[in-house]
Amino acid sequence: MSRHGYVMSTLAEMLGGSAPAPHSLHLDLGDCRLEVRSNSQALLAELDAYFGGFVAQPGPAQVTLTALEGPAPEIPLELTAKEPEPGKARVKEEYADVPGGRLVRKTLTGMVFLFGHGSNLALGPCLANANQVVNFINNRYIEYKLHQGCFLGHAAAVAHLMADPSGGRLRGLALCGFSGAGKSTLAMHVMSRGALFVSNDRLLAEPVNTSGSSDSSGAGLRMCGVPKLPRINPGTALNNPDLAEVVPQQDRERFLELDADELWQLEHKYDVFLDKCFGEGRFVLQAPMHGLVVLNWRRGGGETSIRFVKAAERPDLLPAFMKAAGLFSLPLSGDASWRDPDAAAYAGLLSRCDMIEISGGVDFDRAADFCIEYLVHG
Repeated sequence: MSRHGYVMSTLAEMLGGSAPAPHSLHLDLGDCRLEVRSNSQALLAELDAYFGGFVAQPGPAQVTLTALEGPAPEIPLELTAKEPEPGKARVKEEYADVPGGRLVRKTLTGMVFLFGHGSNLALGPCLANANQVVNFINNRYIEYKLHQGCFLGHAAAVAHLMADPSGGRLRGLALCGFSGAGKSTLAMHVMSRGALFVSNDRLLAEPVNTSGSSDSSGAGLRMCGVPKLPRINPGTALNNPDLAEVVPQQDRERFLELDADELWQLEHKYDVFLDKCFGEGRFVLQAPMHGLVVLNWRRGGGETSIRFVKAAERPDLLPAFMKAAGLFSLPLSGDASWRDPDAAAYAGLLSRCDMIEISGGVDFDRAADFCIEYLVHG
């Protein structure tokens, strides 16, 4: 056993990670299969319900992780607090880098995550914090795709199935924007017009060599979504009939009393179970990426403007899409510092697809009409 492997296995044992995990759940995410092992059938039942159509029959997996239900473990390491995001004061995570991996502790729940060198371990009150286990699973998938050369984007994405004599083919569109621009809201409006859902907040994009390829879509990029349900604010649900059941009636009555500005600013997230709102089979994880919409609008910004731009000529728009790998990803080398692509690399990537800036005032109906027209007709 290598030194890194020895350190990781020893630390896992000290945390209680050698406990039996006799139950398994398998997920098929297209070009990556994951196996989740646990000592809790109740936890796996919750994960089964959450991941829905991506649950698969047992089979070989590219990524395996273990989630062990139990008390929050004691940490035999000195931890470093992760700096809060801008505008936030509370420290939510502490971490320690070790040879071959990283340990992260959630300060509010006591959940502990150990990953690296092939080990992926979640320990603590998993059932009470199933959302954190979901995020850990998705972060393992993101890391797997980053290791394959994908770029990480802060974006939602939708697609549309085109009629084709040789069989259906997809056209895809990514949706990004600066903080609070409403990319998830726009994605739901486009779904109400017949689109498929690909991703809500994180998107993985990679170049496609179209010359001599069997891919007839014409796209120079391929996008892969993350199997996480969209989370929306009340205003999104109240203004889209397809989302009528997302907000409980008692909350709905309270939110309807708010004025438009208060509703826009309100942060109170709800999961959207897509099958219940839009029907089955509307969530796909992979599609060609023909275009990227950048929401560069603001409330009270006047007439909405939609125009095609070039990524290399608009470096000011790139930060809306660029996303750092973050605390839950490690490079293949095991080095603790991930080297995220720079703006020039993102500009080169996005030069392979259309880039559309929507500026001026906020108009979700006009933006959604444009998006579905683009997906259907190009």
